[in-house]
Amino acid sequence: MPNSTRPAPDSLARAENAHSAKRKPTVLMTMGCQPRAGHDYQVMTHKYIVPLVELAGCVPLLMPTCCGLDDLDHYLDLADGLYLTGAGSNIDPALYGQQNLTPDKARDPERDRVDIALIHGALARGLPLFAICRGMQELNVALGGDLYQRLYAEGPFADHREDPAAPVAAQYGARHPVTLVPGSWLHTQLGEPVIMVNSLHGQGICRLGAGLVPLAHAEDGLVEAVTLAGRDAFTLGVQWHPEWQASANPHSVRLFKAFGDACRQRSK
Repeated sequence: MPNSTRPAPDSLARAENAHSAKRKPTVLMTMGCQPRAGHDYQVMTHKYIVPLVELAGCVPLLMPTCCGLDDLDHYLDLADGLYLTGAGSNIDPALYGQQNLTPDKARDPERDRVDIALIHGALARGLPLFAICRGMQELNVALGGDLYQRLYAEGPFADHREDPAAPVAAQYGARHPVTLVPGSWLHTQLGEPVIMVNSLHGQGICRLGAGLVPLAHAEDGLVEAVTLAGRDAFTLGVQWHPEWQASANPHSVRLFKAFGDACRQRSK
């Protein structure tokens, strides 16, 4: 006699499809080292997580960088996208063949090592990738590019650093315009040729990594946004901080929603 409590095959299929439709994409984020009171902490700032959840509609998966690369593929197998954030530390200039010109600035070699490996893994797997500030610089270095270590001391460039004495809201306020490359994905997505952005960085892209192309420039010519030419998956690096009060900034909302949509498409 048939088991009347067992769902029919078509019911199981409908249930599985419904579960799949409700599943949010998982986005991999790495934490960084921050010493506190004699202990090393692994941290991620609240402001980066909130728009990923509330605007992109994704679930963050936080990966510690203090444990090396042994579980890298495990994390990538769980991910529908990679989200590289800013941080207070500078990338080790030895990774792009230079001496350290900013010895007073913190470095995080464990994050450098893990994030560069994750970038290569994400690109190989076709994962959507969104990189902010240090994250964009990591992307550039991972692809063989280099950085201006002291942008404020280089040629025609403005001082893009924040005023450390100013309130946080002022530090993250709109600071300067960037001009979007006409006809580019970013221009189409944001719908304006010029947008105002904040500015909180002492370093910036010098020589672009292999395949990277600019999407936006500051008035002084600095590359402020990049993508990877010929790559179908969402790939965006920005030098500014769209995560800051993102829900109140229509440009930030569009960027996070576009990233979330790309991760949802990947998760299907």
